[in-house]
Amino acid sequence: MVDKKKTSSTKTEEVKGQVDKDQPIEEAKESEEEVKAPKKEKKSAKTVKKKTQKDKLAEAEEKYKMLNDKYLRLYSEFDNYRKRTSREKLEMSKTATEGLMTDLLPILDDFERAIKSSEEADNMEAIREGEKLIYNKFRKLLEMKGLESFNSVGENFDTDLHEAITKFPAPSEEMKGKVIDETEKGYKLNGKVIRFSKVVIGE
Repeated sequence: MVDKKKTSSTKTEEVKGQVDKDQPIEEAKESEEEVKAPKKEKKSAKTVKKKTQKDKLAEAEEKYKMLNDKYLRLYSEFDNYRKRTSREKLEMSKTATEGLMTDLLPILDDFERAIKSSEEADNMEAIREGEKLIYNKFRKLLEMKGLESFNSVGENFDTDLHEAITKFPAPSEEMKGKVIDETEKGYKLNGKVIRFSKVVIGE
């Protein structure tokens, strides 16, 4: 008969041997799982990266839309402002002309009355007096609007004020290079020369 103790010890050794053989397999499985784990982590990191890039792109697009909308609004506002100011300038010039014409109408009436009375009157002195009155009334109106004439005779020739039409021998040494005669008056409107004085210069 086989000894029971030996048999049991043999079985125990076989079980141990099987355990020892299975142990490396389990360890290998564990190591494979450890190796696989970082890959999953890498995948998740890539996903996060992709999401971040998408977010950045979405933010950039949103910012572009906002800036583009702001630009279009500003352009529209500026265009409206430009049109409004142009319209206001045009209306202002029309109004200014209208005001001047309204002020000139009484003088036109005076001229018409003077012409009518001159056809019937025999007294030339009265006609001349009427012409002077109309002239003075007209001149005062223009002065009220900012128009003024300036003297040129005896003054040094100035290209900002005068337009030389010819030269003539000066009557004296002092008048050389100066204006000795004026053929057409010069005028300023609110300080700005609107018509040069046509003059003769002494030489």
